[in-house]
Amino acid sequence: MDHLRCIRTFVAVAEAGSLAGGARQREVSAAAATRAMTALERRLGTTLLLRTTRSLRLTEAGELFLADARRVLADLDAAEAAVSGQRQEVQGLLSVTAPELFGQRHIAPLLFEFLDRFPGVQARAFFSNRLVHLIDEGFDVALRIAALPDSGLTAVHVGSLRVVMVASPGYLDRHGTPRRLADLGSHRSVGLTIDGQGRVGWDFAQRKRHAAPVERLLVNTNAVKIAAAVAGQGIARALAYQVTEEVRDGRLRVVLASLEPPPVPVQLVYPAGRTATAKVRTFVQFAAERLRAVPVLRGRGLDAPRPRAASARAG
Repeated sequence: MDHLRCIRTFVAVAEAGSLAGGARQREVSAAAATRAMTALERRLGTTLLLRTTRSLRLTEAGELFLADARRVLADLDAAEAAVSGQRQEVQGLLSVTAPELFGQRHIAPLLFEFLDRFPGVQARAFFSNRLVHLIDEGFDVALRIAALPDSGLTAVHVGSLRVVMVASPGYLDRHGTPRRLADLGSHRSVGLTIDGQGRVGWDFAQRKRHAAPVERLLVNTNAVKIAAAVAGQGIARALAYQVTEEVRDGRLRVVLASLEPPPVPVQLVYPAGRTATAKVRTFVQFAAERLRAVPVLRGRGLDAPRPRAASARAG
């Protein structure tokens, strides 16, 4: 059996989560898909899929091979399209990852719009605060909020984010508003840990040592961190997009703004560069255009609280 056909069938089966689903995607019979998997595993000398009558899952070797197979097939499709001069269609499975809260607030809405515009695309979205490795884990595009090291990934800059400290008006009324770093020693804080590992540190424009606030609460999600700050549990350090609505509504106030570190760059990254598939190139262009219009990514959005509506006059 043709080796490339077997690889394409394997990818289809893995993405569908079943032999029957992969067979339908490849427009072959379930028996033909089974033969393709058997031939591929025999050629590689290892088991890629663990199959029962009710479930199918990838082995560790299968996970590794899937990531490589996706990349090789994407490069091959792009190369064929370039040589033939044919325009690639925007179709297929698009896998996108982003930090959890940013993904929920900004990536998900534009992904919905992208799917409406391109009906031939299916999407897989994974929003997590851990670092997701694109190639190893089979993702096409990632949004990164960080200064990126040199790598084989193509990066498209879409903006930057302030790093702010916030607290609720009630908390500041009770404990006072810090005016300098030394004041933090008399305050409480809400800390963040990623996957239960080390705490996320607090950096300032002034790199000298400073008094640390007492850590009142340590959480592992930004949503809970912000909720705790709104509830008056202490001062929280946040990226501007995480607290835009809360600051504008007056539920939180920015403190020590003059001591903020430099803004953090925000970028869309993807492998393959110029040989990226049509779906990846089109999505990156689509997403970049919309993200660059988001006020908070342009250094705006943390304006003064909205004025409260005046009481209606008696008629």
